[in-house]
Amino acid sequence: MKIRKILVNQPNRILSLRELGKFRRELGLTKKRRFIALLKKFPAVFEIVEEGVYSLQFRLTPEAERLYLEELKVRNEMEDLLVLKLRKLLMMSMEKRILLEKIAHLRTDFGGPALELTHWDPELAVSAAELAEEENRAKELQEKDLIIDRPLKFNRVKLPKGLQLSKSEMRRVCQFRDIPYISPYSDFSHLRSGSKEKEKHARGVVHEILSLTAEKRTLVDHLTHFREEFRFSQQLRGMLVRHPDLFYVSLKGDRDSVFLREAYCDSHLVEKDRLLLIKEKLRALVTVPRFPRRGFLKTDSVGGEDGTSGQEDGIPDAVTNDKEKVLTPVFPDGRPRELW
Repeated sequence: MKIRKILVNQPNRILSLRELGKFRRELGLTKKRRFIALLKKFPAVFEIVEEGVYSLQFRLTPEAERLYLEELKVRNEMEDLLVLKLRKLLMMSMEKRILLEKIAHLRTDFGGPALELTHWDPELAVSAAELAEEENRAKELQEKDLIIDRPLKFNRVKLPKGLQLSKSEMRRVCQFRDIPYISPYSDFSHLRSGSKEKEKHARGVVHEILSLTAEKRTLVDHLTHFREEFRFSQQLRGMLVRHPDLFYVSLKGDRDSVFLREAYCDSHLVEKDRLLLIKEKLRALVTVPRFPRRGFLKTDSVGGEDGTSGQEDGIPDAVTNDKEKVLTPVFPDGRPRELW
């Protein structure tokens, strides 16, 4: 992706290998690594163009070029949606303004630059959690065929598949859910730091931010940049871990990621926007080997009917060991990762 970003900023989207060497530090590559060997690892993404014996250039393959142009078109068409997401983010903040440099941390998940809110829209001040609660409430009423709209007698908590909690943990989750819902768009200046009500609000804010991201996940580090705007606790990661019914925290590489559990089903993202589908098509091109085995899918047929790669980078299946308090997720490639 870094090489593609460099390439598409060049005239005619073509670059010599000699010029690519100037970006070696930016790409995090050692001097021993040969660029031509690296590019040839991804034959469905890059193609080498010979311009004389001592001059090699490279460009995107026709399929990768088509995906890039499609991505530009979709981004332009989704500008109104991006504006809406930024407005909702500002409406949840304390001062209704956020520095651009902080929003930049979410540009991959969110897309976009700091703005100050100029107009409050009450129609936008409805969180995804509230909408989901209304839908669930309607379903429960329909299932029970209740004539009078009244609260359910028992507070039932449906746990995500693969999540097992001890009785004490289950009791804590239920007790926390009994605390009245606090909208992330409400005035939270009066909430005392460290109180259950403040944590309820912080939990709602994180839930709403994740619901606005493309893949319903982000790095925990990205959220910590907004401590001042949303009055997050210094122990933000600990807060996320305390609510396993809503959030899944995993270690990927050297940085923690947080997933919105309800957005995933069996490790697959339930709803995908158009940009994510394009990303999956590009991921499918990257996985095409240099020397295909017999029967390997061709470039133009990689992926499912919806254009996806057939492999999700979503929420891993997990098994909780109550005795050791260790959550061992299993990623799609079978590698176990410790949660805490």
